Amino acid sequence: MNDFIKNLVPMLGTALSTVNPLAGMAVSMVSKALGLETNDKKDIEKALQTASPEQFVALKKAEQEFAIKMEELGINSVKDLEAIAAGDRDSARKREIAVHDLTPSILAYAVTVGFFGVLAYLMTYGSSEKGGDALLVMLGSLGTAWAGVISYYFGSSAGSAKKDSTIASLGKG
Repeated sequence: MNDFIKNLVPMLGTALSTVNPLAGMAVSMVSKALGLETNDKKDIEKALQTASPEQFVALKKAEQEFAIKMEELGINSVKDLEAIAAGDRDSARKREIAVHDLTPSILAYAVTVGFFGVLAYLMTYGSSEKGGDALLVMLGSLGTAWAGVISYYFGSSAGSAKKDSTIASLGKG
């Protein structure tokens, strides 16, 4: 969903992929544009798969409104939004280095063990009738958290680094 919505509505899509107060505003605006009653990202993803032309127009309008609100906050581009998210991650890493706090690494190990533990359990024993749905929800949540752990320790993606080098090479040539 992220690449699709970032291409369709870049400012909203970028804000959706961050974890800060702007993400909440973006989710709310996208949900409203799609006519959803909830602000659940999974509901947004489903709605985008079957969105009507009118909903796409509403998304474009929401993008314009969001851009105006961001301008009022001094955020003028997608690059500004990405810089805020990168700065947030950077300050968390610097804090960890400065205070030698073990909490992030302990949480990272716990999430990793939990994710792969639940995954191994489900692959070995399957999902039971009683509590099986809760286990699947937990697996989804742990998978999302694990992706955050990987992003925190190793960066957002190799594709992002490749994109940066491609842009740099285009600037030279």
